[in-house]
Amino acid sequence: MNRSEIVAHLRIALSAVLNREVGELTPAARLFEDLALDSTSVIELLMSLEDTIGLEIDPDDLGPEVFQTIGSLTEYIEASFNRVSAV
Repeated sequence: MNRSEIVAHLRIALSAVLNREVGELTPAARLFEDLALDSTSVIELLMSLEDTIGLEIDPDDLGPEVFQTIGSLTEYIEASFNRVSAV
């Protein structure tokens, strides 16, 4: 899965979690400050991504830096897929 596909899935999942349409996402968009996510909505977002794209989440990898921006979350998801495909 490439970055543009990941961002498209993120936009759909964010729209569902936030109960509002989320427009175009830039890598610099901040999840908490710009998109108004909170800790509960982050969990919902991750669960949605697990269900829709088969994301394998390793809780040990989930530091606060993962959730800073759309770009950092996209990198985490991309790395997760690369780990799975390398196995």
